[in-house]
Formats: sequence, structure tokens, C-alpha cells
Amino acid sequence: MRVALAEWLDSPKIRYSIIGVIVFNAVLLGLETSDGIMNLFGPLILALDKACLAIFVVELALKLVALGPRFFRNGWNLFDFVIVAVSLVPAAQSFSVLRALRILRVLRIISAAPRLQRVVEGFITALPGMGSVFLLMAIIFYIGSVMATKLFAESFPQWFGSLGQSSYSLFQIMTLESWSMGIVRPVMEVYPYAWLFFVPFIMVTTFAVVNLLVGLIVNSMQDAHSVDEVEKTDAYRDEVLARLVAIEKRLSEAGKQ
Repeated sequence: MRVALAEWLDSPKIRYSIIGVIVFNAVLLGLETSDGIMNLFGPLILALDKACLAIFVVELALKLVALGPRFFRNGWNLFDFVIVAVSLVPAAQSFSVLRALRILRVLRIISAAPRLQRVVEGFITALPGMGSVFLLMAIIFYIGSVMATKLFAESFPQWFGSLGQSSYSLFQIMTLESWSMGIVRPVMEVYPYAWLFFVPFIMVTTFAVVNLLVGLIVNSMQDAHSVDEVEKTDAYRDEVLARLVAIEKRLSEAGKQ
């Protein structure tokens, strides 16, 4: 009974239905931000929102029945459980801030869509390598901030007056947001050779270190995709072998007759 229930919950029909409810609920939560729409259809929207939450609760309850203790061994099940539990917390008085967290239900689409799961798993796999890149970035930013403060603080205290201000300004420069006309060219009017500092900084941070992050994430996602393909191949091979064994068994029984 529990096995049949688990297979039914994992069937494409149920999975796609849950994705549909998640998307519909996301639209409802967006409509709740419009005062005009809420004045016209507020009670209906709130009722539909509660209906969506009830569907999520029933789905998780059925999964608990079908999987038993195994439910809590799956990280995605725990993810769904926490999101739905947050939605059930009363949004009143000191908990009123949690009302905004209901939008987190949209994240349930990740656990309901296997392809999105692989993307997230690939990102998580890349985190250790990303930590090393972030450490390298922090070292570069610290060196650059100290140098920028020493070089430009006297004439441009609003951008480089302290270590924190220099770090923020260099972060803006790294993102290439108004870096030239907004910061670098005004600085170069006072310090003509300032480009000797800013251009190498941009080359190292924006075009080298950031691309390292992108490369790590892409590589991790490719690895996750390869693992998934290997699992599919192994499952197909096991299925073929099982069929061959069944055919040989039938031929052997037919020969005995």
C-alpha cells in the first residue's frame, strides 16, 4: 500500500500537477501585493491561497505516510517541509514578518522539477571551490582597498576615505557600474596615472576571478549531469539484463517441457 502510494506521488501526473499549483500560488501571492486587485477580489484570492496551502499540506502528509522515516532522509523533502511549515505559522503580531515569507513556496518548484534539482545540486557542489575563489577575491580586494585609500583618500574622501569606502568603491568598479565616468575619470583628473591602478584591478577581478567562479559552477553542473546520465544508463542496463534473464528462464522452461 505504501509502495503504491509512493509510486503514485512520484508519477509525472502528480508531479506536474504540484508544479501547476506552485505556479498558480506564486501568481496569487503576486496579486496580493496590488491594493486595487485585493479591494476587488481579496476574499477570493485569500481563499485560493489557503486552498493551495492545503494541497501542499496534504501532499506532504501523504509523503510522510508513504515513506515513513525515510521521508526525513531526503534533503528535498526536508526543504519542502520547512517551507510549508513556515507558511503555517500564524501571521499575526510578532509573526507578521513571516507573512512575506510565504513567497518561499515558489521555491518548491525546485524540488518538484528534477532538472532544477540538478542545477541546484551542481551549484552546491561548486561551493567548496567557490570558497577558495572568494578567499582569493577577498585578498585582492584588501590589497586594492589599502592601496586606493593611501593613493586617493586625500582628494576623494567620499570614495576612498576609509578602508570600507574604498572596498565599496572598488566593488562598484568591479561590477563595471558607472566605473569610468562615475569614479575613474574624476580621479584621473587629479591623478592622471590612476588608470595604472584601476585597469589592472578590473582585469584581475572582473575578467579573471569572476570567470573562475563561472567556470567552477559550469563544471559542477556538467558533473551533475554526467552522474545523472550514468545513473540512467545503469538503470537501462539493469532493465535489459533483467529482461534477458526472464527470456532465458522462459526458454529453459519451454525446453524442459
